[in-house]
Amino acid sequence: MSFRSELFEQPDVIERLLETQTGTAREIARVVRQGGVDGIFIAARGSSDNAALYGKYLWGSVNRLPVALATPSLFTVYGTPPKLTRSLVIGVSQSGESPDIVSVVKEGRQQGALTLAITNEPSSPLASEAQLVLETQAGEEQAVAATKTYTSQLASIALLSAALAPEPDLFGALESVPGLMREALELDDVIRAAAERYRYMSQCAVLGRGFNYATAYEWSLKLKEMTYVVAEPYSSADFQHGPVAIVSDGFPVLAVVPDGKVFDDLMALLEDLVTEQRAELIVLSNDDRALDLARTPIRLPKAPEWLSPLVAIVPAQLFCGHLTEAKGHDIDNPRRLRKVTRTW
Repeated sequence: MSFRSELFEQPDVIERLLETQTGTAREIARVVRQGGVDGIFIAARGSSDNAALYGKYLWGSVNRLPVALATPSLFTVYGTPPKLTRSLVIGVSQSGESPDIVSVVKEGRQQGALTLAITNEPSSPLASEAQLVLETQAGEEQAVAATKTYTSQLASIALLSAALAPEPDLFGALESVPGLMREALELDDVIRAAAERYRYMSQCAVLGRGFNYATAYEWSLKLKEMTYVVAEPYSSADFQHGPVAIVSDGFPVLAVVPDGKVFDDLMALLEDLVTEQRAELIVLSNDDRALDLARTPIRLPKAPEWLSPLVAIVPAQLFCGHLTEAKGHDIDNPRRLRKVTRTW
C-alpha cells in the first residue's frame, strides 16, 4: 500500500532533506538578505497550501516577516495581480505543474521580485520559472493523499526559517525531528484500535491554533479526501465566533493541542466543549491535562512548538489511514482524485 509505506518513509525523507539541502537553504537566505526583501508572498494549493499556512506563522514569528498567501485567480482569471516588488515570491508545489501557481511566480519575476520554488520536482515548470529552488527530497510519491511531500514541505519551510534566523541553534532542533517522527509512528497499533470507534463518523470539527492551525487544515483535508467525512478546520478563536453552535451531545471534535503559547486558549475551549456541550474529543497532545479531557487521547512526542506540526501530523495521518480502512474505502485510490491536479 503506497499510502502507508510513504507515511512510514517520512523520517528518512526529512533526514535526507536536512543532509542535502541545508547548504542550499543557507545560500537562499544569503540572497534573500541581500535582496532587500520586505515580506513573503506564497502561492500553493491543497496540502501545499496547508504547508504555506505553517510558513505564514513560522516566518512571521521567527523571522518577523509579513507573510501573505496568494489568490492565484487574481493572476490567471482576473489578470489583476498585486504589486510584488520587494517580496520573496514563493511557489510551493509537490509536482510544480499547476499553471496557477507557476503564473504567480512568473508574474513575481516579471515585476522584479525575488522568486523561489519549494518543490519535489526540480525539473518542473515551477522550478524552471523561479530564480531559486529548494528541493524537498521526498522521492516519488504514488499515493494520491500526500504524506511525505507535505512533511518535507514543512521541513523545507522550517529549514529556510532557520537559515534566515540569527540563532544558529535552530538547526540543532531541526535535526531532532526525524527521531520524534519515529516515536509518533510507534503509535500505529494504538491509533488503529482507536479509529475503529469512528467508522460511522460522518462529520466533525478539527481545531488547532498558531503553528498547528496548519495541522488542523491538513488533518481535515485528509479526512475529507480519504474517509469522505465532512471535516471542517478552525482555529480555536474562530470556532467561538459562531461555529461552536454545531456542537451537541456526542459531536466529534478533533484537536491538536501540544504545549506552547496557545495551549491555555485551546484548553479553555475544550473544557467548555466537554462540560457544557458534551462533545466527544479526539486529542493530539503531549500534555496530560489535554489528554485527560479526551474520549480518545493520542500522546504526541514532545517537540519545540515551532516544529510541532512536523510531528503532530504523523498520528493524524495514521488515524486517517486506519479510519479509511475501517470504513471499507480504498486507502490508495480516493474517489474522483488524481495525484497531480492542474488548476488555472
